[in-house]
Amino acid sequence: MTIKTSGILCILLNFMLLNSFASSLKDPKKQPGKPILTYLSNLENEVLEELNLARTEPKNYADFLVAYSAYYVGREVHEPGKTILLTREGRNAVYEAIKFLKSQKPLQQLTASKGMCKGANDMVRMQETTSQTGHQGRDGSTFAERISRYGSWTGSCAENIDYGNNNARRIVMALIIDDGVSNRGHRKSIFEPAFRKVGVSFGEHKAYNYMCVIEYAVGYTEK
Repeated sequence: MTIKTSGILCILLNFMLLNSFASSLKDPKKQPGKPILTYLSNLENEVLEELNLARTEPKNYADFLVAYSAYYVGREVHEPGKTILLTREGRNAVYEAIKFLKSQKPLQQLTASKGMCKGANDMVRMQETTSQTGHQGRDGSTFAERISRYGSWTGSCAENIDYGNNNARRIVMALIIDDGVSNRGHRKSIFEPAFRKVGVSFGEHKAYNYMCVIEYAVGYTEK
């Protein structure tokens, strides 16, 4: 197999760009006095912070996707140290997401809800030992019904599920890119201006190794 040194140089330059940009951004996890929610795991806390980083600094967040696009070879993602990932749309989906982020206005941060996290966790528990995907629970429940077990939601609600990632940035980036989803429904949920509340739960999955469930609502009152 022949490897083009120009491709390696491109990846290295983008990797350096990503590291440089990441260090220049305010890291919400390292801000003095930033609360860590004890009922969430470290990764779940990081997903929450990553969602808020994307919502509050979308134009800057686009730079992460610019760096990530260098790993694409056709429809495959050749990220160093990781299994080759086959996408449906290839790099074009990333470029489209970058364009979206560059034009997206900053939004208010999401606030975590313990009850919504419990609803998200119910879905993780139902799917983690199976190969099932999708938003309907094995008990026939919808995401609206699951979060209603622990409180009352108002306005509207939505659910995102990512499969296969165990890194907060990769989880959020995958949902923003929304490869293969024609209406970009996952991205729309992240950047829905009306949403104020969020619940997060991360766990294992039989077919994809990992899964992360994210619930959104305009308003939510805990029981």
